[in-house]
Amino acid sequence: MKAHQTIRALALASAAWGGLATLPAWAQDSAPQASAADEDSAAIVVTARRREETLVSVPIAVSAFSGEALERGGAIDISDLANVTPNTTLEASRGTNSTLTAFIRGVGQQDPVSGFEQGVGIYLDDVYLNRPQGALLDIYDVERIEVLRGPQGTLYGRNTIGGAVKYVTRMLPQDFSLKLKGTFGTYDQADGIISASAPIGDLVRVGGAVARLSRGGFGKNLTTGEDNYNKDIWAGRATVEMGGYGEPVLMRLTGDYTKDNSNARGGHRLMPGQLSGTPMLKDVFDTQGGLTDPKQYVKSYGLSLNITAELSDAVTLRSISAWRKDDSASPIDFDALPAVDVDVPAYYFNEQLSQEFQLLYDQGRFHGMVGLYYLDAKADTQFDVRLFTTVPGLTAFTQANVDTETYAIFSDFTYDLTDQLSLSAGGRYTWDERRAEIVRQNYLGGGSPVFDGAGIPFGAPSTNFRGSSKFKKFTPRFSVSYKPTPDHNIYASYSKGFKGGGFDPRGVGTNAPDLNGDGIRQDSEVASFLSFRPEQVDSYEVGYKGNLMDGALYVAIAGFYADYKDVQIPGSVACTVSVGGVATPSFCGVVSNAGKARFKGLEFESNARLGRDILSGGDRLNLQTAIGYIDAEYREYITNVGGVPTDVAAYRRVQNTPKWTASGTLSYTVPVGDGSLYAGSTLSWRSKTYQFEIPNPYIDQKGYALWDASLVYTAPNDRWTIGVHGKNLLDKEYKTSGYTFVAANATTGAIINNAAGYPTPSLGREGTLTAFYGNPRQVFVTGSVKF
Repeated sequence: MKAHQTIRALALASAAWGGLATLPAWAQDSAPQASAADEDSAAIVVTARRREETLVSVPIAVSAFSGEALERGGAIDISDLANVTPNTTLEASRGTNSTLTAFIRGVGQQDPVSGFEQGVGIYLDDVYLNRPQGALLDIYDVERIEVLRGPQGTLYGRNTIGGAVKYVTRMLPQDFSLKLKGTFGTYDQADGIISASAPIGDLVRVGGAVARLSRGGFGKNLTTGEDNYNKDIWAGRATVEMGGYGEPVLMRLTGDYTKDNSNARGGHRLMPGQLSGTPMLKDVFDTQGGLTDPKQYVKSYGLSLNITAELSDAVTLRSISAWRKDDSASPIDFDALPAVDVDVPAYYFNEQLSQEFQLLYDQGRFHGMVGLYYLDAKADTQFDVRLFTTVPGLTAFTQANVDTETYAIFSDFTYDLTDQLSLSAGGRYTWDERRAEIVRQNYLGGGSPVFDGAGIPFGAPSTNFRGSSKFKKFTPRFSVSYKPTPDHNIYASYSKGFKGGGFDPRGVGTNAPDLNGDGIRQDSEVASFLSFRPEQVDSYEVGYKGNLMDGALYVAIAGFYADYKDVQIPGSVACTVSVGGVATPSFCGVVSNAGKARFKGLEFESNARLGRDILSGGDRLNLQTAIGYIDAEYREYITNVGGVPTDVAAYRRVQNTPKWTASGTLSYTVPVGDGSLYAGSTLSWRSKTYQFEIPNPYIDQKGYALWDASLVYTAPNDRWTIGVHGKNLLDKEYKTSGYTFVAANATTGAIINNAAGYPTPSLGREGTLTAFYGNPRQVFVTGSVKF
């Protein structure tokens, strides 16, 4: 189906109201209030620029979702937002429930190992999460979530080159409150959430939430008998607040804890075993991987102290202090078979300490802020690569410790030249330092001792590296905004994004080139082989936002163009390593700075009140749409082909970036007695998605549509609710990620098949070509009660 036909079909399907579905909505920035579906767009307030503004006033492409609308629509975690946000991908990384893969407008990162910084920043109560483990946040006790598209650096503590997702929890109410929520559904889903708070005196409030989130598997591991794609999470959050609600100072101390004991997700093989002849399974959610040690878990926790002090009517000082830590273990069975063909047990240990200060000024025609930011983060990774079917007991163990220390000063100011015309200018200076210790040791006779293996060292370490690099960059931002009336805004902006370089934790030092011609690889040469350069983007945007028809219609249109340079492309390939003079098959990291890329596109969002007072003075019909188009291509992509640097841009694609994303939601709210009944229907669509830079017809996902539904009754005074929700009601089967180690042409990437007509393995003898899938049809009932 052609793109314009698909978009027309979406609009018709939503207008036909073929069922019931989720309704995302732009949010208010204060205590729980009505979503955009229930109020005029002119009243919508966001804090994308660190101050309260109407959505129309912000010259930034931003979507926001209130906690009430997300709850009413049955949203499970932040990946649900990708279905209704233009040019955005948010999904679970391969093999996990809690690790996030995020892309916005073609910029992102899907590799979770140490050494690779994320392209999209995830913020929990203004605290930047440095690592993707534990970043796929479940939605509970949330005030709102904002998605900002494009580089963010002059307004946020950590510079992010692609965009930002802000997860904001609720401020505690001044009166005692207690809320109970339960969910039961297909696949033995059983969730329970308890939220409570109470005042202590006039100024202090304490509160918290505990969540138990569980679900059986969508399939089975036929080797171990475990559920595959199950969910087993305990989570909690506690908060102490002092001040606020008219007081000049607000202090908020928050602690959170999440333990994910879900089983490892096993992939679905897309070809038979090339050594064993094991056939492919019929159910895409079943797997046969035999690796069970270490047992999968993700544990993340942290503390934050947020202080806001109003020093005067015009000046506000904020301090955001945070410490976070996460540990995880994962048995990654790449080949998804009982054989130890390409089996990777892995540990990830991450810790960060950050401090941010903001000084805000807001008076008359002048508004702005100055900020200071500091981050000290440690990311340690340990993993085996076991290739027992290639050489019995052959293991390549890697320990990679990559630390980041960054300082930044940033500012952003707006001056209203007239009541209609405003100019904004901002800048950021970032100092990044990466320090890396990478050790790679081969073993024979079994796995490494770190994973309780029986292997013994085989030769000297193929990598034994310690080094550091420093990166610094000034990144500006400018915008001009013209508001002919308060309900209309035409804007244009320029911003530069930056992401520091680093070290490939999977690189092999013995493979470093002998640049001196004397047979000796110097430390500098090894560092050059293991390191990669910073990347940067020049982003241009023009847009219009407006409230039309007396606030009955909100429209936001944005066009963008971006020049992306030195794009960091991490990857892993089969390789041969010299160990004690013996050529040994292995697994090597290959990071490319892919020269140049160019992104250009359009985004359209609208929220239309189609009817009010239809029957009895309280009925409401609402249509919400979101459409994104992006033309993303590499202009230069240099890789090594037969020892010769070669530009292969014509054969590479931008991963996790479909050309079209679209959604349409029709909702209807009607009074029932003193309460109300909400019904809605959402159809979302994504065009073809490439999982990696090299196209792969086996794991790339063709365009597909998802249909969700919700029907929710709310009792008078919001005392209790009960709802029925359906996700992926048509039970669409679609791939979200995968693993591939098959032989391919070095230039074109075309897969090389063997005599049997299947891809030729490049690592291991069974062949690794596995896929992971999005959730199947789910139906669940949710009820809540407030006291």
